[in-house]
Amino acid sequence: MLRIMNWKLYFILLTASILSVIAVLPYALTLQGETLKAVDLPIPLLLLISIIQSSVMFAVLIFIGLKLTKTTGLGLPILESYMDKNKTGINIKAISKISVILGFITGSVLIIFDYLFTIMGVDMMEQVSFPIWQGFLASFYGGIGEEILLRLFMMTLIVWIFSKLKKSKDNIINNKFIMWSSIIIASLIFGLGHLPATAALTALTPLVIFRALLLNGIGGMVFGWLYWKKGLESSMIAHF
Repeated sequence: MLRIMNWKLYFILLTASILSVIAVLPYALTLQGETLKAVDLPIPLLLLISIIQSSVMFAVLIFIGLKLTKTTGLGLPILESYMDKNKTGINIKAISKISVILGFITGSVLIIFDYLFTIMGVDMMEQVSFPIWQGFLASFYGGIGEEILLRLFMMTLIVWIFSKLKKSKDNIINNKFIMWSSIIIASLIFGLGHLPATAALTALTPLVIFRALLLNGIGGMVFGWLYWKKGLESSMIAHF
């Protein structure tokens, strides 16, 4: 009887996601400091509740994501090959290289666009500044937590839904229409998902919303392509 889940892989991802949630807390506290002052509950209790809620969410979404990767052809080739010695042909060095290169290029492009938006009057850091160490720790949530949410779960789910609607008998992962449609939709959701954090920094004007969709959408497109072509580990490295 086939296993319903690679539990070792599941718990590795779950542990990594919970650690990423803990890592982003200092950044989140700085971002939402004024808002939290109006809450009656003690900060430590709020943080504990947040960690528990996030842990439950990741536990469910990772399970669904890993289940759907079996039918979509998406996955985590590096970790899967490490756990299954029968899986060969995974060039970890090549995957890491293209991930770092595309991550660097994407980051550079986003910095340029962010500067252009600042010239147009959209300065996201005008009201708050973050210590470098908080931004570094928050990067783990971006690379791990957000990639699990947006790629392993969301993009995989969209690919699976499209495959059911299209009723294609071909290999799903080779269907460019399904894959690019899923990447675009997940990228838009990725951008929309950043609006609450954006709203904590500034008013949500049309230009501010466009900025959030464009900048996060660009990242989402790159990370989605890497997930499709190189696996989740690749999109995690690039996003980080």
